[in-house]
Amino acid sequence: MMDPKVLDDIAKQLSAAVPEDLHKLRDDLQKNFRAILSSAFSRMSLVTREEFDAQQSVLTRTREKLEALEERLKEMEKNL
Repeated sequence: MMDPKVLDDIAKQLSAAVPEDLHKLRDDLQKNFRAILSSAFSRMSLVTREEFDAQQSVLTRTREKLEALEERLKEMEKNL
């Protein structure tokens, strides 16, 4: 899930880029931008940095175990 503060910041930046004569609509635009961004990000398969790092760590450990098992298998095959 995307951090709501990040969505708010992006929505504010987008609404700030609106031409001056439309600034009266800034609050409405900001709410609409936030809703659109939230909807778009929720449809994406995004993960947090913490989740990514945790999965990367699991993958590294799994790869190390697999390599160790491959070595053991080679040794066992050699002894047969």
